[in-house]
Amino acid sequence: MNRTYEIMFIVRPDVEEADLDKLIEGFSANIVNGGGEVKSVEKMGRRRLAYTVRKFNDGFYVLLNIAAAGSLIGEIERRLRVSEPVIKFITVRMDEEEKRLAKVKALRDSKVKRSAQPIAPPAPVAVVAEPEAAAVAEAPAAVAETPAAVAETVAPVAAESAATV
Repeated sequence: MNRTYEIMFIVRPDVEEADLDKLIEGFSANIVNGGGEVKSVEKMGRRRLAYTVRKFNDGFYVLLNIAAAGSLIGEIERRLRVSEPVIKFITVRMDEEEKRLAKVKALRDSKVKRSAQPIAPPAPVAVVAEPEAAAVAEAPAAVAETPAAVAETVAPVAAESAATV
């Protein structure tokens, strides 16, 4: 059964362009002769490596998208491993990744985003007329009563906590 794979490999920076093309053609021929299909070849050019690999700080990146059987992938990886110009490679199975991405997308589409719902307009604010003199006169008395009311509320709670200790 053929599955979809991505093979990315890095070639030494001192390899000539013609030799790089021969190397890519050789791997493509191995894939086709083994019963696989090369979907695309992308030469990404010379790039800096994140860390030194085999005393190299940069290399030529090549990406192959292929459809092949698992046994053929094992053979291609073996050839990449023993190939002198190839300094690093990775193979990723893409059909599982595509299935996972489709599942995530379906979940995102099924949920309704809260930010997409319209926001209700704010409630109207009532306009308050100026306070009358009587209300202003009562305000200091209410403030004066507040500490006493607080003391009456706190005293029983403090007595209970002292009794439990």
